[in-house]
Amino acid sequence: MSYNYDPELAGMLDSLPDMDLDISDPVAARAGFADMVAMMNAELDTSGVTVKDRDIPGPAGAPSVGLRIYSPENLDRAVPGLLHIHGGGFVIGDLDTELGSCIALCRNLGIVVVSVDYRLAPETPYPGALEDCYAALQWTAANSAELKIDPERLGIFGQSAGGGLSAATALLNRDRGGPALCFQYLGIPELDDRLETHSMRSFVDTPMWHRPNAELSWKFYLGESYQRGADDVPCHAAPGRADDLSGLPPAYISTMEFDPLRDEGVLYALKLMQAGIPTELHSFPGTFHGSSLFATAQVSQRESAEMFVVLQRGLQIDSNN
Repeated sequence: MSYNYDPELAGMLDSLPDMDLDISDPVAARAGFADMVAMMNAELDTSGVTVKDRDIPGPAGAPSVGLRIYSPENLDRAVPGLLHIHGGGFVIGDLDTELGSCIALCRNLGIVVVSVDYRLAPETPYPGALEDCYAALQWTAANSAELKIDPERLGIFGQSAGGGLSAATALLNRDRGGPALCFQYLGIPELDDRLETHSMRSFVDTPMWHRPNAELSWKFYLGESYQRGADDVPCHAAPGRADDLSGLPPAYISTMEFDPLRDEGVLYALKLMQAGIPTELHSFPGTFHGSSLFATAQVSQRESAEMFVVLQRGLQIDSNN
């Protein structure tokens, strides 16, 4: 199938034609992804940001959860906090994956970012990753004074599978009566195991993410306990299945035009709106899943600039400070 990509992105794709992410062998995928991340992180500027790793108690009967905490240097007052959940199709990714993103969020917004090293599928299927993220949220809220986080301005952020886990964590947090969240940022989220939307049926050979990857991703994540697309898959695994989205924090959802995940993001935004949740939805034209990696493209720069503006509003950051 041919796609009407943004001309600038199309030119960049032509120079790097092999943009397929193969997760059929998770171990090999992780190794290849780690090599790419290492190159991207080699010359990162960490000035102005203090970075600390920490292990916290995991869910009952589970190992500890690794966190990476990013704080503005010489922080002397409470600021907003953001629980950051990395992407990777539930299968790849770690604390290094979005190091640059977390540093930029901390530095540009003047906030504390807590990044979660949740357990990956298929070795740890649902609900392992979700319970790790929820444990991290509980710990962050309980230790807000130590972290210098304003507990009334704590948000959650994720992209791709991280967006899906962010949505699921917000749902689980609501249902368990957990700590207050003021905002949820769901970037290109992976939300629905049923794979029945028009975009999911149509975009079978797009760069980075396509239907074959989505099928594998959900197979790995749901494990032996659930079958992808079956009626009994819980909404805490696949938030797109949730019927009641009331009581959730305000949301921002981004989607990409030629991303198989596009329609489930749009439908989730619509459900949030129908539930009375303040929700902003932006679908970027000519883009594909992961096209923001081409950071110099104008559409990627617009997406990045909007992210900071949206988070500034959602976390109630005074632009004059």
